[in-house]
Amino acid sequence: MPNDKLKDYLHLHLIVFIWGFTAVLGKLITIDALPLVWYRMGIASLLIFLYIRFKKLPLKVSKKAMIWMIVGGITIALHWVTFFKAIKVSNVSVTLATMSTAAFFTAILEPIWYGRKIVPYEIAFGLIVIVGLYLIFQVETDYLYGIVLALISAFLSVIFTLINGKLVKSQKPSVISFYELGCGVLFLTVFMAFRGSFTQEFFSLSINDWIFIGILASICTAYAYIASVKIMRHITPYTVVLTVNLEPVYGIILAFLILGDDEKMNPVFYMGAFIIILTVVANGVLKQLNVKKIRKG
Repeated sequence: MPNDKLKDYLHLHLIVFIWGFTAVLGKLITIDALPLVWYRMGIASLLIFLYIRFKKLPLKVSKKAMIWMIVGGITIALHWVTFFKAIKVSNVSVTLATMSTAAFFTAILEPIWYGRKIVPYEIAFGLIVIVGLYLIFQVETDYLYGIVLALISAFLSVIFTLINGKLVKSQKPSVISFYELGCGVLFLTVFMAFRGSFTQEFFSLSINDWIFIGILASICTAYAYIASVKIMRHITPYTVVLTVNLEPVYGIILAFLILGDDEKMNPVFYMGAFIIILTVVANGVLKQLNVKKIRKG
């Protein structure tokens, strides 16, 4: 029914809006990136475990799948640590704009991972993305460390997506998410234990930090992940791809509205960011057009 379709579409925009808000929360939370991600993954994995128990889903997986989930969990942990660290040392706008370069990494890594030919227009788009990134580098030299961290985070996000692209064919998304988040937080726990990070101060957070971390772990992680999977069963991949590409747009706008002058950038930065985001959207459009041609053929 049209009303149901509209509801799903609005729900999808809400989810993407929530993802865009994640970066702003990362800036508002005063603790460092490593403990922030530890809290996020720990709380989110507990919430997803409760969801799995409520739905009575089986948790048994094959040994091979578990190995990939462990790798995926460590990858997503490192992705989030570098992502939030980039926000801490630069700002939300720089981080989100740079994260859009994931499209370039995908164009190179996806053909290798799935054993298919490299698509020329994807490489072309990747080069255009580099032009946009070059413009950002030129005017935001003070944020060089943040840009490098965001590039590493973008690369790790692609690796994580490729791993899940294979896992999701045989495993339930909520089960994948539980094991990956659990393995990720276990990896961070061992690392932080060796560093002696678990002091009394580590657990002494301000009320605001607890509130923001709670929102980050529950709404922005556990809820958004499960809801996005459900939405994708009712909305076409074309709509999903285009809408998800709005995440940096929502994030940059939200950052400017909430954080104010800290997010005010040089006009050339916005030109570079616009080039990157427009290229990512164009890539999504072309991919979907190619899918439609193949189906018709």
